[in-house]
Amino acid sequence: MTARIPVLMYHSVCARPTPETAGLSVHPAVFDEQLAVLGDLGFTAVTMADLVEHWRRQATGAAPPPLPERTVVLTFDDGYADFHETVLPLLDRHRSTGTLYVTTGWLADAGPQRAGRALAPMLSWGQLAEVAGQGVEIGGHSHSHAQLDQLPERLLFDELTINQFLLEDRLQRRVATFGYPFGYSDSRVRRAVRACGYRGACAVTNTLADRRQGPYALARLTIRRSTALADFCTLVEGQSLTRLYARDRLLTRGYAAVRRARRLLGSPGY
Repeated sequence: MTARIPVLMYHSVCARPTPETAGLSVHPAVFDEQLAVLGDLGFTAVTMADLVEHWRRQATGAAPPPLPERTVVLTFDDGYADFHETVLPLLDRHRSTGTLYVTTGWLADAGPQRAGRALAPMLSWGQLAEVAGQGVEIGGHSHSHAQLDQLPERLLFDELTINQFLLEDRLQRRVATFGYPFGYSDSRVRRAVRACGYRGACAVTNTLADRRQGPYALARLTIRRSTALADFCTLVEGQSLTRLYARDRLLTRGYAAVRRARRLLGSPGY
């Protein structure tokens, strides 16, 4: 039987979030409690790249690198400054790790490469290098945080390749996995991400990740400021997901229909 793994999706972890990030933020004290709960439940965190390679080897019949008995993956989108200030020390305290998906055009010192509008204070390149140096996986998250499934081919190519080039050039390490901005993707976007050489990619879908989803559509569970600790315990165990994410799933279906219509009509939608 294929293992099903909780892959958690975080954004900002701070006491005073900006209005734009408030809903998807988590208070540092709550994040600390969540890490403690994962330890109490016997979970051990690995990076998304570790999970993807395990499942890829398993799919070919090769002996995969081992995973912990109870595996969890912690992912963080965008690259907010509080990752360096708050998340990294807490991960260190709990002897944990994670994967940080970075929007390069939003970084604090993006300079001439600045693109899009950051929703909160962002990491600098120097801070990002420190994060990578402490064992956190750095993944791609596009250059300007565009809705990739709405972009024409040339702009889609630019979003992926500029992001990938900047990360690999500045950090001098391979970028192995990708997080779709907003969780939006379609078969065309997934093919483009694969063509860039990424080994895997994360959507959202609010269910447990499963090898059968394929390496470029792995599910994540949204963690937000309103996620109660009791619900957190339930969802990492893969229970009550329909109840906890009923509204998310309804909105996802609606957004998907709207995006398909925009794409067919040629409206950029971003």
